[in-house]
Amino acid sequence: QVQLVESGGGLVQTGGSLRLSCAASGSIISGMRMGWYRQAPGKQRGLVATITSGGSRNYADSVKGRFTISRDTAKNTVYLQMNSLKPEDTAVYYCNAWGSSLGDYWGQGTQVTVSS
Repeated sequence: QVQLVESGGGLVQTGGSLRLSCAASGSIISGMRMGWYRQAPGKQRGLVATITSGGSRNYADSVKGRFTISRDTAKNTVYLQMNSLKPEDTAVYYCNAWGSSLGDYWGQGTQVTVSS
C-alpha cells in the first residue's frame, strides 16, 4: 500500500508562486511514476505534470515553462514548483503514484486558489 499526503496549497495572487509537496509512505514509490493532476470546479481531473523513476518529465501545455516537477527519492517526496500563477490554475491538486504492476494511488488533494 502507498499513502500520499499533499501539502503546500493556499491562496496566492496572480503572478505569485507556490510549492506543493507530496509525502509518500512505502519504498515502492522509487519505482513508480509520480504525478500531479488538478481538478477545477465543474471540470474533469487532468494532468499537470509527471516524473518517472528515471527522471523523465512530462507537462501539460498550459503549465510548461511555469511549473516544475521534481522528486527526492531519499525523502519519498515529490514537489511541484508553481510560478507565474494564473487564475485559471485554481483547482484542487492531487498527487498520484502509478506503476504498471504496483498499483495506482491518489492523495486527498490540496486546494490552490489564485486571485486576480
